[in-house]
Amino acid sequence: MRKISVVIEQDEHGCYAWYPELKGCQSQGATIEEALANIWEAAELFLETLPDEERLPPTHQVVLTTAIEVHA
Repeated sequence: MRKISVVIEQDEHGCYAWYPELKGCQSQGATIEEALANIWEAAELFLETLPDEERLPPTHQVVLTTAIEVHA
């Protein structure tokens, strides 16, 4: 088992989820819960298909997201 950071972006069309550590591994869903379920499955399949030498080490990078106000 390992931890992988997941980013979920939500807008009026639903939720888009992706992993910063797994380039190209992404999914979506109508709700956050659906997006989480779908991205979990995507990670399982993504990691299953990687050759051993391309698998990530079992370390976890911290991904911080926040919002700021800017003058537009």
